[in-house]
Amino acid sequence: MPSPSLQRSPFRLTDFVHPVVAGLISVIVNYGGTFILVFQAARVAGLSPEQTVSWVWSISIGVGVTGLFLSWRYREPIITAWSTPAAAFLVTALAATPYAEAVGAYMISAAAFVVLGLSGCFERVIRLIPPGIASGLLAGILLQFGIGAFGGASLDPELVGLLVVVYLVLKRFAGRYAVVGILILGLAFLLIEGRVDLSGLQLQFAKPVFTMPVFSANALLSVALPLFLITLTGQYMSGMLVLRNDGFKTSANPIVAVTGLGSLVMAPFGSHAFNIAAITAAIATGPEAHEDPSRRWIAGLAAGAFYVLVGIFGVTLAAVFMAFPATFITTLAGLALLGTVGGSLAGAMADPAGREAALITFLASAANINLLGIGGAFWGLVIGLVAHVVLTVRLPRRGTVGAKAAE
Repeated sequence: MPSPSLQRSPFRLTDFVHPVVAGLISVIVNYGGTFILVFQAARVAGLSPEQTVSWVWSISIGVGVTGLFLSWRYREPIITAWSTPAAAFLVTALAATPYAEAVGAYMISAAAFVVLGLSGCFERVIRLIPPGIASGLLAGILLQFGIGAFGGASLDPELVGLLVVVYLVLKRFAGRYAVVGILILGLAFLLIEGRVDLSGLQLQFAKPVFTMPVFSANALLSVALPLFLITLTGQYMSGMLVLRNDGFKTSANPIVAVTGLGSLVMAPFGSHAFNIAAITAAIATGPEAHEDPSRRWIAGLAAGAFYVLVGIFGVTLAAVFMAFPATFITTLAGLALLGTVGGSLAGAMADPAGREAALITFLASAANINLLGIGGAFWGLVIGLVAHVVLTVRLPRRGTVGAKAAE
């Protein structure tokens, strides 16, 4: 796959439309799919409505600004997002941890990511992962989203059927507009059917609320350390592999450092952690965003801008995204990711020598193993690397060893 590079050819309108729509879909899927975890964690922690809005503000603004900066600086679609596994972890962790101590733990975890990014260690680890294993891991992570594109048909056959048929027709006759088409027609269908009620929404500016952090050994061990490990293994590893799979070469070091610094700044306002995105990033890094990789960085700018917009208006616009039916979100995400899933499977199976290890990685990742509080992406990678070493690494022959010993 050729390395994306910035080209000097003039921009056309379609060079903006497709990446912007890809960025919008990425944001919709993120808020509509996983943001409920933030509200659940806030409820468990007993946060006030003002503190909850501040959490939404801090994480949305932080994600938006870091994504905008990284995408502009490196001209690649570097999509940032909040740590979904960490949010799921906080649903239980905040029940036993005072909020001020949790904020202190957020800051410690974020500072550790800044140090990790500046040290350069993470990039060296990423480069050791074979391409077939990386492709198999990504395909396994995204498999459930591909299945989700059709899984909602038993619950909402009209909506899913419409989206699938429109996608296929547009893919056949106007492939570049397939994802744009299903988004527009899907929204129109929902509005006509009266299935999205926006009548009670009012645009209100969010107000950040500062919480003085408290540092404690208990929060360090029970919140900061798990938060760091969960975000590292569940988000950064898979997120960087998404970029690599689509041919983008930006070092992991500045990405980890910048997102860690952003998390550190926003932590006193409630942000638990944000990082490079994985699943939602694949919507913007693949060919559906733009056939020319050098134009896809616009999707990163668009996603960042939409996140900032949501942050400014707090939970209001987040509530808009969450008002969409679950089947619409899952089908939209699955169809938008079909090209990435197919490309990942092709990459995983490309090298006959490493095909079986890549297949094992794919299946282990798709199984979504959860052990020791660590999610499936990490274990799929570990199992795949073990399989790669056992199946492909050559051991020295006895005769060769004996000959060298005789010398």
